[in-house]
Amino acid sequence: MITSAPWVMYPETSEKPSKEWTFLEPTGDDGNDIFGLIAVCPPLDMNSSYCNFLQSTHFSRTCVIARYDDDIAGFISAYRKPDDPETLFVWQVAVSPNYRGKGLAFNMLSHLLNRDILRSVVAVETTITKQNSASWALFKKLDSQQGQQGEVSTFLDEQIHFKGEHDTEFLYRIPLKNTQKIGN
Repeated sequence: MITSAPWVMYPETSEKPSKEWTFLEPTGDDGNDIFGLIAVCPPLDMNSSYCNFLQSTHFSRTCVIARYDDDIAGFISAYRKPDDPETLFVWQVAVSPNYRGKGLAFNMLSHLLNRDILRSVVAVETTITKQNSASWALFKKLDSQQGQQGEVSTFLDEQIHFKGEHDTEFLYRIPLKNTQKIGN
């Protein structure tokens, strides 16, 4: 399924085709591009390129890639929790430094949550480190739109789980009122 949100076309540039965001299910061909995108998006954890290929194939229906012309602009990896398929766990949200500040992350998340395949999802979960202000802002916006019923708890503790080698990951669980009405 392809969905596009057109940019405004100015009359003075009408001889050139208009540029659009394109939101797609990723494919195996996207794995290497996703790996490269995540590499330029600290503080995201780098996974192996093999992991990104699995996300692009095995989990493509619950992930979204955003392109602007031929550039990869953003990517969200997510999956339905195996023990709770009505919950979508958002693993990573990556937006290229070239496309930040344009609302792309929320548009990708909205596109993903509005897919027919995810109609039965009743909650979104994600984990976020304390310092990741962009992710906090994104998920607080979703929570606000859904009635501010979200809850935050410690998921993986810096000392207990990571032995001091990774920051604490906080679990943010957001109940959804209606996934078919998510958007700006």
